[in-house]
Amino acid sequence: MDRFEAMRVFTRVVERRSFSLAADDLGLPRSTVTDAVKGLEARLGVRLLERTTRTVRPTLDGEAHYRRCLSLIADLEDAEGAFGGARPKGMLRLEVQGTLARHFLLPNLPGFLDQYPEIEITMSESDRWVDLIREGVDCVLRFGHLPDSDMIARQVVMLDRLTCAAPGYVARRGTPTDPLALDGHRMIGIRSLTTGRLRPMEFVIDGALKEVPLPAPMSVTGPESYLASARLGLGLVQVPRFHAETDLAEGRLIAVLTQCPPPSVPVSLLYPRNRQLSPRVRVFIDYVMRAFGRG
Repeated sequence: MDRFEAMRVFTRVVERRSFSLAADDLGLPRSTVTDAVKGLEARLGVRLLERTTRTVRPTLDGEAHYRRCLSLIADLEDAEGAFGGARPKGMLRLEVQGTLARHFLLPNLPGFLDQYPEIEITMSESDRWVDLIREGVDCVLRFGHLPDSDMIARQVVMLDRLTCAAPGYVARRGTPTDPLALDGHRMIGIRSLTTGRLRPMEFVIDGALKEVPLPAPMSVTGPESYLASARLGLGLVQVPRFHAETDLAEGRLIAVLTQCPPPSVPVSLLYPRNRQLSPRVRVFIDYVMRAFGRG
C-alpha cells in the first residue's frame, strides 16, 4: 500500500474510531487496515492512535497528522482531477430527511449517476442530528432551522409552508379564521429530536412572527406520521407546501388560515468544516443546488 492510500486508511480510522468500521467503509480486510496504520506509525516513529477494547482515538500526534493528511489528500484529489479528464469517484455517504430525498433528490439521481458512474452513493434517511465525522458521513441535507454546530451549512432553498387540516376535523371543530383565536382547536405535535420539545404553531401576522401553542393530544417525530395523523383528522398541522400538494389536490386536506401562513424554512446542506471537499462532494453539492432549483 502506498503512502497516500495509507493516509486515506488512517483518516478513516480516526473518523470512525474503529478499525473494523473503517475497513467496512473502504472495502478492505481489517488486517490490511491494521497493517497500514502500523506501517504509518513505524515510518513516522510516533504513536498515532490509542487503542482500547472499545474504541480507537488519536493521540496528540495523531490529531496533528490527521489534519495534515486531510489537506494532502484533498490536494492530491484536486491534482488528479485537473489532468487527463479524471472524473470524481468513490463512495459518497449521505444522511437525508426522507421527504426531501423522495421529492427532490431521487427523481434526478439517475442522471447524476449516469454523469458520474464511478461515484457510489449510500444514503440513510433520518431526522436525528448526525455527527458527520464520527459516523463517516460526507454531507447531510436538513429541513428547518439548525442548531449551532461546527459544521458548514449551505442554504439551498427556502420552502413555503401552510397550515392545513382534514375535512373531518374542520367539520367537527369549525374552520379557523384567526390564528390568535384558536380556542377549541388542537394541533398534532411535532417533537424536536434535538430538544425533545413540541414546536408551537407559527404564523406571520403583519410581518411579525407569532407563536401559538395549542393542545396536542398526539405528537410525533417524523414528517410522514405527522401528515398521516393530519389526514385522520387529529389536529391542525403546518407542513411544507410540496409535502401536502397531493393531499390538497385530492381533498384529503384543506388549507386554512391562508392569510397568515407559517414562515418559510430553509433546506441546508451540511458538511465538516475541518475537511477539504473532495471532488465527489463538490459535484454532489452542484447537483443538490440544481435539484432544488438554485443551480
